[in-house]
Amino acid sequence: MSTVVAMVSSSTTVQPCSSWTCGSFPISKLAPSLYFKARTRTRTRTSLTWLNTQPRAALAEAATPSSAPSPALRNGSLKVLALPGDRADDLQAEARAMVRAANASVYTPQLVASKYGSQPFKVVGRTLQILSALGSFWLKLLLDQRNGVLDQNRKIRAIELRTIFTRLGPTFIKLGQGLSTRPDICPPEYLEELSELQDGLPTFPDEQAFACIERELGLSLDSIYSSISPSPVAAASLGQVYKAQLRSSGKLVAVKVQRPGIEEAIGLDFFLIRGLGFLINKYVDVITSDVVALIDEFARRVFQELNYVQEGQNARRFKKLYADKEDIIVPDVFWDYTSAKVLTIEWVDGVKLNEQEAIERQGLKVLDLVNTGIQCSLRQLLEYGYFHADPHPGNLLATPEGKLAFLDFGMMSETPEEARVAIIGHVVHLVNRDYEAMARDYYALDFLSNDVDISPIVPALRNFFDDVLNYTVSELNFKTLVDGLGNVLYQYPFNEGLALYADPNFKVLAASYPYFAKRLLTDPNPYLRDALIELLFKEGRFRWNRLENLLVQGRKDRDFSAKEALQPVFKVLLSPDGEELRTLVIKEVVRVSEAFTLVTISDTYPYFPAFVRTLVFYGNANGPFMMSETEKESMIELRDQVIRIWGLLQSSDGFDPALLLPILQVLQQPEARKLGGRVVGGISQRLAARILHQVLQVPRAAST
Repeated sequence: MSTVVAMVSSSTTVQPCSSWTCGSFPISKLAPSLYFKARTRTRTRTSLTWLNTQPRAALAEAATPSSAPSPALRNGSLKVLALPGDRADDLQAEARAMVRAANASVYTPQLVASKYGSQPFKVVGRTLQILSALGSFWLKLLLDQRNGVLDQNRKIRAIELRTIFTRLGPTFIKLGQGLSTRPDICPPEYLEELSELQDGLPTFPDEQAFACIERELGLSLDSIYSSISPSPVAAASLGQVYKAQLRSSGKLVAVKVQRPGIEEAIGLDFFLIRGLGFLINKYVDVITSDVVALIDEFARRVFQELNYVQEGQNARRFKKLYADKEDIIVPDVFWDYTSAKVLTIEWVDGVKLNEQEAIERQGLKVLDLVNTGIQCSLRQLLEYGYFHADPHPGNLLATPEGKLAFLDFGMMSETPEEARVAIIGHVVHLVNRDYEAMARDYYALDFLSNDVDISPIVPALRNFFDDVLNYTVSELNFKTLVDGLGNVLYQYPFNEGLALYADPNFKVLAASYPYFAKRLLTDPNPYLRDALIELLFKEGRFRWNRLENLLVQGRKDRDFSAKEALQPVFKVLLSPDGEELRTLVIKEVVRVSEAFTLVTISDTYPYFPAFVRTLVFYGNANGPFMMSETEKESMIELRDQVIRIWGLLQSSDGFDPALLLPILQVLQQPEARKLGGRVVGGISQRLAARILHQVLQVPRAAST
């Protein structure tokens, strides 16, 4: 039996119904257990929409009957796709989960305002609760400072702040979680206590959790699980987790159950915070951003976290993009046991990434895991642009096999492609201290309009970034660097706090740079190709040391391929618009060829017969050609650099002499033949000039 998928636009409202006819063919006959009625009606957001604002699709599946579907089914509002059986079953289960989540809450400012604007007593009561809790805490801090015991009481105050955040509920717990990963903001005592908010929170009664599972899934616990832990194994801000074994398959799973009444609590808090945002917009001139808009965006993300089907879809997308690496684990989602308030995923054994001693007891190195996390985070931010926006240590596990497991996909974010490539070029310019190019990057990043003069920015960048490559995470947190790059990078998805826990001398930028170098060398994106050319050529001279540095760093990235590094360069070189580059390359090839020729002759000169030295080189005791020691050393260094670079390419993964065949094919093109002729002509002219100077005994200026 084959399978078809009905794709319904996410701008429609999708509801179960008794029948639905497409043309003359009743779709209800396709699958009595699953069919939808679609009424086209624009909504602000629905639980079926994806995280970003791009158009997506809700998926419905059905088994195909013996007769073929009518043309109306193929060409109407439904698109029929054939899928493998396992994938089709998974999508069908996901579609059923989406139906169960059809009534999930969605944040809109209007809805929150209408709901809580008419409940003044509740609003005032919550306001007083927050002000009294936080006000008493700040008063104690002021007294500690006045009495000179601020440092002495730091541990006590940290415990009190954790308790206050816990008592104030989910909104403030999430605030504490964010602070727990910011060693640049919070002292160690606060980091330690606030990290307890990541998964050491108070639980709600198990009876309520089990009742929620049965109500959401429409099944009894006994029919779902052969066993389930009697109490939670972890508790987070939005829910708590149980370990269970599925009766149907025997697989171990983690079952996350949402806290009761959490939508009400979070909605009220955001109503209050939004009111504070209006006051800031009106009276605080220092802040130029629209604070209310920022609050609304954050609130939407938090409410999306409350829809566990959305979280499951985020996890599926994240797994597809990043779990292709053997050292990254993303748990599978069990859609038949997932709804808006219940999420069932594959169980993963592991230790939180900030538990260094526990990790080392397993024979693992924390910094290896940190490096894995950095590389994965760079791929998230800069390769696909879809990244985990809440990677605190409670959401990252080190498995016994040394792999890094990502958990909790409720809060995700995206980076536009234009920003991704601009960031890569910007970081490469930073590492090479090319501050003029860095300043120009702000045009591409849309931080500056094209009519803004960047000349005053260059000295400021130089002063700020000059020592950044030597900084460790104890001296420079990555977000300080990010502030220099602008808001695009502010949500850098792998926090430097994890590296700081493991090794205060860990150099975050040094660990990240191989990825940037690899992308610059291999990515055919026009912006990155231009950035590479700009990096390698300066004032008409090729900078071999820059190419060597890029290759040394790029080879450290496990995905670097010599094949990918070579092919795009040749395509640019021989493109119709590559005349300027060809001129630079010809000049450099001539210079390199001259260096190889002259240094080789110089090296073999002592072995020439005396009559040859006298006949050809006039018996010059210092060498075959008249050149200064500085010029000779420069040529030797150039030759050695080229040899080292060729060795780096030869020893790189993916290098094979056969890989040069496409280049040889390219060289058969007319432009390439012209290029070769110009190179030979240039070399001949340089050598002829040297021989003429030698014959006439005319002192010769150093080669340029």
